[in-house]
Amino acid sequence: MSLLDIRSLNKTYAGRGRTVEALRDITFSLDAGELVCLVGPSGCGKTTLLKCVSGLLDPTGGEVRLKGRPISGPPPGMAVVFQEYGRSLFAWMTVRQNVALPLRRKKLGKARQTELVERALDVVGLGDTHDAYPWQLSGGMQQRVAIARAVAYEPEVLLMDEPFAAVDAQTRADLEDLVRRLWRDLGVTVLFVTHDIDEAVYLGQRTIVLSSSPTVVREDLRIDLPDARDQLHTRSAPRFAELRARVYEQIQRAKRERHPDPGAEAVTTRP
Repeated sequence: MSLLDIRSLNKTYAGRGRTVEALRDITFSLDAGELVCLVGPSGCGKTTLLKCVSGLLDPTGGEVRLKGRPISGPPPGMAVVFQEYGRSLFAWMTVRQNVALPLRRKKLGKARQTELVERALDVVGLGDTHDAYPWQLSGGMQQRVAIARAVAYEPEVLLMDEPFAAVDAQTRADLEDLVRRLWRDLGVTVLFVTHDIDEAVYLGQRTIVLSSSPTVVREDLRIDLPDARDQLHTRSAPRFAELRARVYEQIQRAKRERHPDPGAEAVTTRP
């Protein structure tokens, strides 16, 4: 049995006299310990899909199962890192307090809570920022705080919704490597949503390519790159270029099917 199963998932919005189908019959699964990326054209419903998977949004049809049990709300074994770290961190709380916040629902003893917070900040490289406030940190450091908060919760599944879209290219590369290191060291299962094709290929063991809305799965691509990856050698490898081209081709086809104008949608690639 897979750890996380998405089965025939549908999501439809109704309003103002019309119905909009966002997701159509989405089916895929993640085994324990996998790192899987979701990528697709802008506006294709990646965030909607992630919200349904996390239990933050009810699907219209189909279901999501975690360890065989249907998800009907945010499950205790799952954590989410959002794109807008500025909104997910509380400016009036210290870094330590922000990271400790979700641990309240676990009703842990003070010593155990402190241990989890300190360990999480250490593994993301922020061991000396406990008493700082988010507004005193750079954007990349703030996102590390958001990741540390998820890590401290000790989830079985970590969902990440375009978490590096708002940081500069160099910081993004550092955070990508951080995610792969955390995934490897902690053994957590990761579902990572991105609009960046290169990121989807660099990070994932699999890359699931989505269509334009109404969204279906176009391809579930195995990323057969070596497990040991780095920003220089992996990205310059011929196989990386081949996989990148494959994903790019699929997204361009998806855009043409939904948008006759080639410039109607934007998707990010890197030189």
